Amino acid sequence: MNRETRRLGLKWKIGGIFTAVMLVLGALAIAAVYRLTRDTVRDQLDKRAVAIAINFSDAAAGHIAARNLLALHTLARKYTLLDGVAYAYVVDGKGEVLAQTLGSFPDQLRQNPSAGAQRQIQRRELSLEGKPVYETAAPVLDGQMGNVHVGFWSEAAQAEINRALIPIVGIIAIIPFVGALLSFLLAHWIVRPIVGLTEVADKVTMGDLETSVGGDCVSATDEIGDLARSLERMRSSLRAAMLRLGREVA
Repeated sequence: MNRETRRLGLKWKIGGIFTAVMLVLGALAIAAVYRLTRDTVRDQLDKRAVAIAINFSDAAAGHIAARNLLALHTLARKYTLLDGVAYAYVVDGKGEVLAQTLGSFPDQLRQNPSAGAQRQIQRRELSLEGKPVYETAAPVLDGQMGNVHVGFWSEAAQAEINRALIPIVGIIAIIPFVGALLSFLLAHWIVRPIVGLTEVADKVTMGDLETSVGGDCVSATDEIGDLARSLERMRSSLRAAMLRLGREVA
């Protein structure tokens, strides 16, 4: 095995192991960050949906009490101007739709919740025009005057999650590749003196006792330096022994 083949073999082993470790750790980090970020953004979107529904409920209470349906329709349409809002509607305590922004009111939106449920924030998932929708309902005056409902497009929520995730995941995804490059540079730095010492050892085994171990290896203070000094002592001892043997034979 020549020097270049030996160098490449050991370099690829060291670099490959470091690269594999970096890729595995990078994949785990991406999965963890993706999950945590997605859950955090989803929680923020849920809180935003609840805040919009509660604000809608407070604004609609007076119009429901006065039975001002025109004002209720205007108010509901105002909330559909918010980003990601699919529709808004108001029902009274009997389940009658007082105002809505959908034109022909879909049957799948009709529900008859219990009296207890009418007093609580409600969430449900449904489909509208073939698209998934998240709906949040808030009681009006503790449910005594009905509920307001606001639907949010699932696609809009997912797009907002993606906008938060893509830059973070992209940055983390670059790290394993940078680590792989650094691992091969490190492998080259480690392998070079080892290959040099191996060549000296090969020469010694072939009878060449004149080639000394030079370079920075001998002066290094790490394990490679110890190995280089041991190899140099061995070469010097063998050379001295061969010289003594030659004199005795002569």
